Amino acid sequence: MTFQRACALGDLSDDTPLRVEVDGLAVALVKHDDEVFAIEDECSHAAVPLSDGDVEDCTIECFLHGSRFDLRTGKPTGLPATEPVPVFPVLINGDDVLIELGDN
Repeated sequence: MTFQRACALGDLSDDTPLRVEVDGLAVALVKHDDEVFAIEDECSHAAVPLSDGDVEDCTIECFLHGSRFDLRTGKPTGLPATEPVPVFPVLINGDDVLIELGDN
């Protein structure tokens, strides 16, 4: 696995998505209950940024149509989305948030 720096841990606020670009890919980072999650920043239903949505109970909501996605798995938890969104492993190294994009 090759982890890449996404941001500083101090850049994240609880339950407030932060859009970052890593290796040309838009990623939404979310700090929730002292964990950091990384999910591709595009709703699988309407192709709009998930980072513009709200976070609640370890899910992120698409602001356009209300689809919700589990931050741990990327699976939709509410319609109209039926396809998951890719999630990425996160590593905290000091004050750096690192993510691993895999083959994306």
